[in-house]
Amino acid sequence: MAGVPHILIVEDQSNTAEMLTSYFEMQGYKVTAVGWGKDALAFVEETIPDLIVLDIRLPDIDGYEVFRRLRAHWRTERIPVIFLTEKRERKDKLMGLELGAVDYITKPFDVQELRLRVRNVLHRSSLERASHPITGLPAASLSGEHLRALLTRSDWAVLSVGLRGLKRFAEVYGFLARDDVVRAVGLMLNHAVSESGDPDAFVGHLDDTNFFIIIAPDKVKQVQQMLTARVNEAMTFFYPRTDWEAGRATPDVELPRLDVTIGVLRPSARSFSSLEDLKQALIEAQRAD
Repeated sequence: MAGVPHILIVEDQSNTAEMLTSYFEMQGYKVTAVGWGKDALAFVEETIPDLIVLDIRLPDIDGYEVFRRLRAHWRTERIPVIFLTEKRERKDKLMGLELGAVDYITKPFDVQELRLRVRNVLHRSSLERASHPITGLPAASLSGEHLRALLTRSDWAVLSVGLRGLKRFAEVYGFLARDDVVRAVGLMLNHAVSESGDPDAFVGHLDDTNFFIIIAPDKVKQVQQMLTARVNEAMTFFYPRTDWEAGRATPDVELPRLDVTIGVLRPSARSFSSLEDLKQALIEAQRAD
């Protein structure tokens, strides 16, 4: 979540919608309000909010159906939703929570309580987004802060680890197999850092297929050798055994080649003017090694 959190309010009662809009804007949030389910779905096609406060009784399609459609699309399936509704029966609340809503609040409601629930949901969501969904390692948004801290230091070394060939690998074996590779490499990096004996080491993502490890300079060689050996040993497990032994995915399709490149960057290599400059140098370090 970057900048001011954006809340989408889906509420057909204009007085309630206006009150919530004014209240949350006063709390420092960006707010958009719509009164129809179809308008909510049209909105998220263009803009992904950080949270949706969703009424169930809407003039066109009910809130349950809006929620189902949100969850059916990869772009919107992770948006947290709070149901805010007059439907007070236990079966309605259970249905909303079973669908996957993060909260279910009935009208009339305490606006202060709603504010706290919204704050808590947004906080949890920001923490989740700071972790990569496949590896669980710190994602680029959080990792960047650790890299930025290096700009004013001179006592560091960074291992830069890149995965190459994943696009073709996914075309042949599917996205789940690709995710398994990314997850496995993330685990190997995490274990290597744990075994290095450096309590201040940090491993995170540069992007989906590039990782980095900030580590004490005297630990670089140990961790680099450990990773190289483990990656080479694990490579055969990423492919079906028959394909690996044959050297082909099918008689007509060559085995999609996966490469894991490991480079080293030290502050003595050059000076870095910005975080983006440092990130680019980390990618270049993979090619150099």
